[in-house]
Amino acid sequence: GWKKSDIDLDLSEVISSIKKNGSKVSLFIDPTISMVDLALECGADRIELYTGTYAEFFKKDKYLAVKDYIKSSEYALSKGLDINAGHDLDLENLQFLKTSIPKIHEVSIGHALISDSLIFGLEETIKLYKSKIKSS
Repeated sequence: GWKKSDIDLDLSEVISSIKKNGSKVSLFIDPTISMVDLALECGADRIELYTGTYAEFFKKDKYLAVKDYIKSSEYALSKGLDINAGHDLDLENLQFLKTSIPKIHEVSIGHALISDSLIFGLEETIKLYKSKIKSS
């Protein structure tokens, strides 16, 4: 995620310009209340939570790993933002994240999906990921 700075004014202007064309804007952020507030200040419609940290700590303590994501998601939803998530999500950690935050609208799973398709084949891999998402 970005840090608050002089560029935020420029980002707000860019977002405003994009939204005039009827487009929605999503910002890729760290799972903190302050980053959600920055996304709101800049005029984003949606956030995508960076889940690299979640994935890194998932095997050690999945409940602790997801805590900040739940808190920032609930806050974002209460402010009217939609939620996406992505980075290092895979067959092992995706379902727990989606179960913990059921209102996640989209997940980015491209890298893991392609890697897994080398083992299981693309069609079977897509079925596996859909199953993880739907069962959560």
